[in-house]
Amino acid sequence: MALPRCSALSTTTVLACCLSCGCSADRLPIPPVPPPLPPAGWTLVWSDEFNGPDGAAPDLAKWTYDTGGKGWGNSELECYTNRLQNAQIKGGNLVITAQQESVAFVCSDGSTNNYTSARLKTQGLFSQAYGRFETRIKIPAGQGMWPAFWMLGNNITTAGWPTCGEIDIMENIGKEPGTVHGSLHGPGGPGTTSGTSDATSIFTLPAGQAFADDFHLFAVEWEPGVVRFYVDSNLYATFSESQWPAGSTWVFDHPFFIILNVAVGGNWPGSPDSTTVFPQPMLVDYVRVYTKH
Repeated sequence: MALPRCSALSTTTVLACCLSCGCSADRLPIPPVPPPLPPAGWTLVWSDEFNGPDGAAPDLAKWTYDTGGKGWGNSELECYTNRLQNAQIKGGNLVITAQQESVAFVCSDGSTNNYTSARLKTQGLFSQAYGRFETRIKIPAGQGMWPAFWMLGNNITTAGWPTCGEIDIMENIGKEPGTVHGSLHGPGGPGTTSGTSDATSIFTLPAGQAFADDFHLFAVEWEPGVVRFYVDSNLYATFSESQWPAGSTWVFDHPFFIILNVAVGGNWPGSPDSTTVFPQPMLVDYVRVYTKH
């Protein structure tokens, strides 16, 4: 006789059903994950909880890849790929893994690199002006590591950088294990020598603690004329249009898309050395975007 279909019942009665009808516990249906509770005053409009099966690729309806390895303007040493070895779902997290290759890796653009990693973005799939953009990440560790959660203006293909604008919600370089950086970058005005106008601040954990030791929440709350930066529950920086350098244009007033990546080496973090252990994974628990009520 066919057993009752336990999966057709509500999750509150599934266990009792299976105990009575004999189905095994490992066949219990997985109850749906409840939607996350939004912070007070915010409404969730886009998210990826990374709850797909282990070994799956990131959701291509939400993410696409940057690939290649020609330094990305920073003399970086990695080749970004779309391989599962460098980006996959595992244990309810997106895992972006920086690897040292046993032989030189030929990138999609023809360059050759000794390291591989991944750079995921929502360009062409999702962008938004203003809101709360947040993630929960356990970053990698080691000299030469450069993990980031950041955004670029969606007009980058026409306006170029830095006119499109850049919002760096979280950057870390491995030689500063207890510090993360939050920054804005835009076009420079008269008198600027670098061609950019910048605002940056840091958040540092208590002595002896490292961001790679555990998950932390990184967020910005972006409203017209102001961007606020958070680590966990701590507001540590506020940048406003009124404080922007005189003569420079505030370009943070149009939709931006999201980027997650782990770079290896470059002008800022420096190269890996004998103390750097590979592979180095970055675990992303979720990415969520809200609008203000």
